[in-house]
Amino acid sequence: MSCVDLTAPFCARNLDPVIERREVALQSDKTRYTGVVYNVSTSTMMGSYIDFPGHILETDDGLNGANADLADFTNIPAAVIHLDRAGQPGGVTAEDLEKACGGVPDTPAVIINALGSTGTFEVSPRSVYLTLDAVEWLKKTPCRLLVSDIYESTALEGVFLKLFEHGISTVCEPANLHKLPSGVVKLNVLFSKIAITQLPCALTAEF
Repeated sequence: MSCVDLTAPFCARNLDPVIERREVALQSDKTRYTGVVYNVSTSTMMGSYIDFPGHILETDDGLNGANADLADFTNIPAAVIHLDRAGQPGGVTAEDLEKACGGVPDTPAVIINALGSTGTFEVSPRSVYLTLDAVEWLKKTPCRLLVSDIYESTALEGVFLKLFEHGISTVCEPANLHKLPSGVVKLNVLFSKIAITQLPCALTAEF
């Protein structure tokens, strides 16, 4: 079995975390050492991150990092859809997805690799995006978790709104999607138990 790390580094466009390092002296009559502790000030849109439907106020269904069951995000069957649209700005349609997938996925998670081996930060923001009919196509599947390197357009058509209205959580800024085989993989998404609706995550895929 192979395992691919799909987690992007802890950084974002035009935004770096502020990290303060502290040293804490610890000692007893038996030992002495120095602990290292970090204070981190950052955005929740840092590295790879998961959005629950509550990331949009109007679609908040109460799910967040604290009450989500990590078992629901572990070993999930995920259909992998590969395209190579980094050099072709514009919308990815339902027809594009179905053709690349070879049909309609019947898995609880879907992974869309629209940019090939090109990283999300290497193209103009939102220059390649999902069309609304692509979103409607996804809504007709059992998908409740979408991992994709493209989402909304610069026109802000409501891609996230419509996904969240249907109860589909999303993972943004994944890495290494091009290393996955076509077909179905087992997806793992891990995050801290914090009562917020958007937070950094780590993700892997096994096949």
